Amino acid sequence: MKKLVSLFLAIAMVLACCAALAEAPEGYPEVKEGIDFGGATIYILDYWSGDVGSDAHSDDPTEEQAAQYAYRAWLDETYNCHIVQKQGGDWGSQITEFTNFVAAPDGSYRLYIIEPGSVATAINQGYCEPWNDKVDLTADKWNAQDLAFTTKKGLTYGVYAGEAEPRQCLYFNKKVLEDAGIDWEEIYDKQDAGEWTWDAFVEYLQKLTRDTDGDGLNDVYGIIGDNSDFYIMSVFSNGGAFFTVNEEGKLQPTMDSDVAVEGLNWGKETWATYGAPQPEGANWDWYKNAWKQGYCGFYMYQTYGGFNDNSEMADMADPWGCVAFPIGPKGTTYVHVVSDNITLMPAVYDAETAAALAFIYDMWTNPTPGYDDEFAWVGNKLNYTDDRAVYETYAMLREAEHSAFNMTLALGTNNDIIGSTLLWNLGWDTPASQIEQSMPTWISLCAEYNGD
Repeated sequence: MKKLVSLFLAIAMVLACCAALAEAPEGYPEVKEGIDFGGATIYILDYWSGDVGSDAHSDDPTEEQAAQYAYRAWLDETYNCHIVQKQGGDWGSQITEFTNFVAAPDGSYRLYIIEPGSVATAINQGYCEPWNDKVDLTADKWNAQDLAFTTKKGLTYGVYAGEAEPRQCLYFNKKVLEDAGIDWEEIYDKQDAGEWTWDAFVEYLQKLTRDTDGDGLNDVYGIIGDNSDFYIMSVFSNGGAFFTVNEEGKLQPTMDSDVAVEGLNWGKETWATYGAPQPEGANWDWYKNAWKQGYCGFYMYQTYGGFNDNSEMADMADPWGCVAFPIGPKGTTYVHVVSDNITLMPAVYDAETAAALAFIYDMWTNPTPGYDDEFAWVGNKLNYTDDRAVYETYAMLREAEHSAFNMTLALGTNNDIIGSTLLWNLGWDTPASQIEQSMPTWISLCAEYNGD
């Protein structure tokens, strides 16, 4: 510990001296002259970091952490500010915090990180400052899909740095599969060979879903989880989408395409046949605890439920693995649907201030100098599952070619736009019927978005 603290102090002293001379240490970005925040605090407000946020420094930092602390101290010293990322609102209220600040700014410097389903609201209401000409949006650090999502009429209103976070996946319970005579390693092998398809998946579901005690009722099921995510992935894995941007740059509904309808029909039939039933009176998220009870083979959920520290599956007794959603007959590769948190700048600052805030965020989101580790994303993931889930499934889904974007989010949340109008009703109605009923609503929303 003493060695690392001494290292941190030594680096900090060197950087302070360099900052005073307006010179960047080796490996640091060049100093941009003329930016001085007058000692003010710059808040980067997310919905998860807590009240202290990035000011919470470890008492026993690793060398990389010490280097990060030193880099951020250098930014503060060089540009006469204190940058802190901390929590503003929560997942549901962050957009309200943002819009309230735009309506009544108090002179503070703020950037907001917003969950993707609320971003469109802020952009469409004119509450966001565009990032064009403030940072180099062509740089590799900015995720191109997220830039496209937040771009309207040539102006880009939100940014996300780095690879897209993998989202939808299929977890599997190794014990449940083994009890059904299934070698779970072969599922990874099929994925690796490009043979993890809808048909292959259904073969496993058929073996899993059964009555083991002879009472005439199934007590083991093929799949459990979020059926809305299952329907969404059934569309995208088959090469479909709910909304797309046409050649004229206008958003249009496309859930009535042949590939999308095929996906919805397959998803509806598969879930109805092999999905675990929701107990009467259970909460909407009943499946989270039910999955851990060990009576289902596969779990339709998102990666944060299993791979992250303090995740919902951290106390799961049975060992689990993870593969991508299988490829549909019209699909070309494994995909997940991008859903990254987006950084927005309130449209309350003059041009000079807005440019300075964009610059400082660009610097803040750089990798720690000297520690651009291509495997930093692995973190503690191997503590929870096997190597193949991490290095084959999760690693693959991080690649851009396996990321799809759901342009539904340009209009609002999935729940608001395609939930009550389509997905939630598939238990008792056909996709074609729901699409026919709701198409006028979707056309109207697109027309409003497009400014028609």
